[in-house]
Amino acid sequence: MADVRVKICGLTRPGDMEMVAGAGASFAGLVFFGKSPRNVTPEVARDLALEAPVGLAKVGLMVNPTDEFLDEVMRLVPLDMVQLHGAETPERVAEVRARWGLPVMKAVGVGAAEDLEKLAVYQKVADQILVDAKPPKGADLPGGNGLAFDWKLIAGRRWSRPWMLAGGLTPENVGLAVAMTGTAQVDVSSGVESAPGIKDAGKVRAFVEAAKGAEAAPRL
Repeated sequence: MADVRVKICGLTRPGDMEMVAGAGASFAGLVFFGKSPRNVTPEVARDLALEAPVGLAKVGLMVNPTDEFLDEVMRLVPLDMVQLHGAETPERVAEVRARWGLPVMKAVGVGAAEDLEKLAVYQKVADQILVDAKPPKGADLPGGNGLAFDWKLIAGRRWSRPWMLAGGLTPENVGLAVAMTGTAQVDVSSGVESAPGIKDAGKVRAFVEAAKGAEAAPRL
């Protein structure tokens, strides 16, 4: 049985924090991106974050955030980690990490073998790496599109930083994803929703159970 940590991203409603924590998740994601159906304002995010039980890590997902926006979010929301999900350079990742004093997770889109080179670059400056499916050209959202990539590309790989698998995961396929890749962490958003931005408690429980019940492949 795998000791897998689960992140449920895109929480929007009162009670969501208690629900995902009760299901056994380790991370809860709050999305600060206007084009996303899961977008929350800093004020709403503050109220949600204050409901989080002790031990549930609160992650703020941002896309190419300005210093001004980061200042506003950090002033209002008690986050535990920042997730950068845009075109941030390694230099920008290091700057955010140093200036605001929180761990930074950098999302890297993977669609083909050549994309793996970026993981080696960002692991030098980020505290964690999110290995996500590359969005299709012209997509409005950098993530949360419900798309997977070929997990064989990263099967058995490991990096110097902790990493998390995302992209098209559901309660039905997360066990296979863990088994194929050997990941110790998984991230889901649309795969546990009844509608965009609305998390389904039953699906969340089923996802966490499937992830933690998987037989992971050995990590090379």
